[in-house]
Amino acid sequence: MYTLHYAPDNASLIIRLVLDGAGIPYRTALVNRAAKQQDSAAYRRLNPTGLVPVLETPHGAIAETAAILLWLSDTHHLGPLPGEADRAAFLQWLFFLSNTAHADLRTIFYPHQYAPTEAHPAHLEIMTARMIRHFTLIDAAIRQHPRLFAPAKPLGVYAVVLSRWAHLYPVDAPRWMDLAAFPALEALAQGQEARVETPVTARAEGLGKHPFTDPQQPNPPEGSVL
Repeated sequence: MYTLHYAPDNASLIIRLVLDGAGIPYRTALVNRAAKQQDSAAYRRLNPTGLVPVLETPHGAIAETAAILLWLSDTHHLGPLPGEADRAAFLQWLFFLSNTAHADLRTIFYPHQYAPTEAHPAHLEIMTARMIRHFTLIDAAIRQHPRLFAPAKPLGVYAVVLSRWAHLYPVDAPRWMDLAAFPALEALAQGQEARVETPVTARAEGLGKHPFTDPQQPNPPEGSVL
């Protein structure tokens, strides 16, 4: 059985939804971010970067969201395998979501890590405009590759979780993400919410009744988002 080291409404949410959607058994291990558990020696042995998530498998621990998704996809055939149709598109969009969209979104969440305080307003303006372009590309990719971007599948889950965070953060900034502007992404969010496992995961992480179509600040029963 796998062990998912998670914190509520962190990148581990993506992995959790994929595991739940595929019916893959796993257990969770809370990483208490409020207590800086991610910086503990024990956690750093699993992931030297101290980031969440980590998935422990019989073959060893895996960190990095895209790496975990690719390993799960190939191990459990959740996406096209090498040599199958759409493999190239699957890899392209998996790494776009991870290396470009997720990475850029992170700079909006943590501007102090990327720009001096006086530059934060300009940084937010530039990066939110960049994210809108990313979501435009993602919306087109969903229409072009509906099987790859299906609810519960790695690309579909990744896309809707990114859209959730874009609605919510930064907490003290004006809202800049309008899901209705991306019809294919909005339909995907509705499809993910309609799945039987989504409410279970949402309750476990305190995400509210409509975590993707009407995101609210999380109120987790355990742990801390930050």
